[in-house]
Amino acid sequence: MIRNWVSFLFLMLIFSCTEKTKKEVSSIDPVNWNNRMANISKKDSLLTGTSYLSVYSEIYSETEHRTHNLTSTISMRNTNLKDTIYINKAEYFDTKGNPIRTYFDEPIYIKPMETVEIVIDEKDQEGGTGANFLFDWSIKPNSHEPYFEGVMISTSGQQGLSFTTEGKRVE
Repeated sequence: MIRNWVSFLFLMLIFSCTEKTKKEVSSIDPVNWNNRMANISKKDSLLTGTSYLSVYSEIYSETEHRTHNLTSTISMRNTNLKDTIYINKAEYFDTKGNPIRTYFDEPIYIKPMETVEIVIDEKDQEGGTGANFLFDWSIKPNSHEPYFEGVMISTSGQQGLSFTTEGKRVE
């Protein structure tokens, strides 16, 4: 009886030490975009544009053969005090320009002075060293365009690395 009990405990110890199932990357579905969906009417006479934002999933260190993974926070900001803005599409591309994923392709709203974020996990390396986003957006005439910013960060031991990028209107 004791021998069976010891064998059972030994097996439990072995199975508890095995690697857990691979955790899914959270950046694929960080927000329920459906809760932010907006119904834009053609009668609204909104101005449209497209902005580009560079993002880094990893960055070179010492040589081109060594990289550090980064966590990226992608901020979509409305700098208007009174007007809501709309982001119609957010598409993520890798270093070679291949589309990785579209976060949403129906308009979402961002209230005045609100920030909505996408987080790219540190372990999500699909973007590589030259990843980027394209955002299609709509605003009311005389409103400020949306402001897009990327904040990349990594920490290891007592060392930390962080930097930012700013979006640029391309259309």
